[in-house]
Amino acid sequence: MTTSAARPARTQSSDPRFTGLIEAARALQPRTVALRRQVHKHPELGLRLPGTQAAVLHALEGLPLTVTKGESCDSVVAVLQGARPGPTVLLRGDMDALPLTEQTGCGFASEVDGAMHACGHDTHVAMLASSARLLCSRREALTGRVVFMFQPGEEGFHGAKLMLDEGVLGASGVRVNEAFALHITSTLKSGVITSRPGAIMAAADVFRVKVVGRGGHASMPHNALDPVPAAAAMVGALQTMITRRISAFDPAVLTVGRIAAGTTSNIIPEVAELEGTIRTFSEASRAQVHAEAKRVCEHVAAAHGCAATFQIERGYPVTVNDEEVAAKVLGLASTVLGSRCSEPMAQPMMGSEDFSYVLRQVPGSMAFLGACPPAVEPERAAPNHSNRVVFDESAMEHGVAMYAAFALDALR
Repeated sequence: MTTSAARPARTQSSDPRFTGLIEAARALQPRTVALRRQVHKHPELGLRLPGTQAAVLHALEGLPLTVTKGESCDSVVAVLQGARPGPTVLLRGDMDALPLTEQTGCGFASEVDGAMHACGHDTHVAMLASSARLLCSRREALTGRVVFMFQPGEEGFHGAKLMLDEGVLGASGVRVNEAFALHITSTLKSGVITSRPGAIMAAADVFRVKVVGRGGHASMPHNALDPVPAAAAMVGALQTMITRRISAFDPAVLTVGRIAAGTTSNIIPEVAELEGTIRTFSEASRAQVHAEAKRVCEHVAAAHGCAATFQIERGYPVTVNDEEVAAKVLGLASTVLGSRCSEPMAQPMMGSEDFSYVLRQVPGSMAFLGACPPAVEPERAAPNHSNRVVFDESAMEHGVAMYAAFALDALR
């Protein structure tokens, strides 16, 4: 992981609001890298991140910010009041790690067994903290307020929803007008910003099926009701359902990730279980897949003489960017970082994000920041969520600049 070898070329913006912004982000790079590496070495999972929260609070010490800590989770909310009254923007950075054992070999690898910042949230923490410092130095240019949202529990724990319930959108005393979040990725060229209007990430739900038959001796299946063939038939039937019942113009993905049944080779079990994920890009498609999958499983089970219970655990909703704000983000990237660092995103991703909860209530945008390591082609880079993923730290300068540019543009 270098901080210079893959540094993207810089351009000086002609817009006076952004004069010196890249240089300011570059000057903060030692701080950004130091905080990132500190958090990376000490990853924490879920909603309780006391060490990460303490690191954020320390990074914000001495700045003209009103800082509060969460109650339902170890969040941090910092509010910067501009020189004049005006609208409010929210900038989000998530903080939690993943349950993986790191195998990158880097000099600041995780010191916690079974935990790793494999999705780059450590870089989000560091970029958001440095953008807060940068914007504090330009407070006189701000007409309005900036809310810095340091969020735990993005990796399946609904941390954004908890922070919304605790009032993060009203933390400045008035309602947030626009919101912005960056997510780093190792499979995009370093320093490049990409986003798109409308759906950018999918809704993600978990389904669980319990198939109940009647156990017996494996040599005499006619004296039992074997749930295993019924469960196996469901896998193929569910895939057929996706291609025949769901519109190709409103795509959905259903994957069976776990099948479990039995204890040994000569016993027909009483129960077989399926578990998987459903990804969709609209609430209409989401509801249809839920209903169709339940129908398929129940009827396939019945055809085998078995019974099936079908359960859905609803995950994050579809992440939907506001069209105007998403276009603005790409325009800012081109203006501040240079045209080659701004790329429209051709297709949405089937991954999910709990920033979707924020974007349901506030116009805003999520964007991706490329951080492919030097001398590695993006398509060959270890992806996010791999225990071997590596991010080019020099890209964080662009992330800090983009957070700051978004606020300076909205609060001009």
